[in-house]
Amino acid sequence: MGVTTVTDVRQTVPSPDASTEGVLATLFRSEQGGHEQVVLCQDRASGLKAVIALHSTALGPALGGTRFHAYASDEEAVQDALDLARGMSYKNALAGLDLGGGKAVIIGDPDTLKSEQLLLAYGRFVASLGGRYVTACDVGTYVADMDVVARENRWTTGRSPEQGGAGDSSVLTAFGVFQGMRAAARASWGEPTLRGRRVGVAGVGKVGHHLVEHLVEDGAEVVVTDVRADAVSRITSRHPQVTAVENAEVLVRSPLDVYAPCALGHALDDATVAALTARVVCGAANNQLAHPGVEKDLADRGVLYAPDYVVNAGGVIQVADELAGFDFDRAKAKATRIYDTTLAIFERAATDGVPPAVAADRLAEQRMADRTPASEWLRPAAS
Repeated sequence: MGVTTVTDVRQTVPSPDASTEGVLATLFRSEQGGHEQVVLCQDRASGLKAVIALHSTALGPALGGTRFHAYASDEEAVQDALDLARGMSYKNALAGLDLGGGKAVIIGDPDTLKSEQLLLAYGRFVASLGGRYVTACDVGTYVADMDVVARENRWTTGRSPEQGGAGDSSVLTAFGVFQGMRAAARASWGEPTLRGRRVGVAGVGKVGHHLVEHLVEDGAEVVVTDVRADAVSRITSRHPQVTAVENAEVLVRSPLDVYAPCALGHALDDATVAALTARVVCGAANNQLAHPGVEKDLADRGVLYAPDYVVNAGGVIQVADELAGFDFDRAKAKATRIYDTTLAIFERAATDGVPPAVAADRLAEQRMADRTPASEWLRPAAS
């Protein structure tokens, strides 16, 4: 097994193309960079190609999930790992965890490439980092996969309860998003409830279907869409009052009070923002803003954006609790604080005259710069 850092890319590729140079420029020279370490992993016997990115360990070991996805290019995979790892640093900071941010991506179609041999090889690569990176589930990986990875790597969370883990982290991810949505409802309409509000959920997979359950229970009118027809039918068969539309573009243009992107990232681009009818955007997807400046466009249109890495932190709170011996009630109590944190960010944004995404970044960066332990980092309580 060999490990090469991303700095080796220039040495092994004589004439890097523009996309490779773009990744290196992001890592070393852009404001979106600043990553401590990026590791490229390959195991030819199993077909494993993976990227592990550690953005920051200022607050503790880097914790973040493993995404298994068929990327259009290797360079796109590296860029995604960089973006996701940076987001985890900010997420863990505002979740009040004594953990830094990291992320891994495995390149390929999980439906055809995933195997026990591949997951064990991946576990050995994570273990080679000696605890600097703690992994978990993400898109394309599941609790059963983490049980396999844990056989080679003790720094694995998101395992099954039978293996001492927290199980499916999407449960508290959805719960946290719902708490953030309640905070956005209070900031927008004066009451922390979605009752009577029309909420569009784009992506009703692992997290989205749990979010729909919370919304239906709260009395919201729910509209959903997903690229997988079976995911939609699971929702509509259980809740006949939930309606479905053909795709996210149609959903965005539908009359909505709240839009909840819950699939892959970059859901909020120029075209989407221009078409939005919703007054609030609050969803589970990571890296929802397609490029810098989208947060200002949302604010200029009067759309309240709940920063994704704040409201979707319930999952990382859940798996992080495994490190102390998992207790669901304790983890859920911590995830409930997402409501207070989201309100505090809205208040900071109003005070500073900046979009909520900027206010959230400032709070996270302050905690990381000061290396403030969770015991001393207190969120303002909701009034």
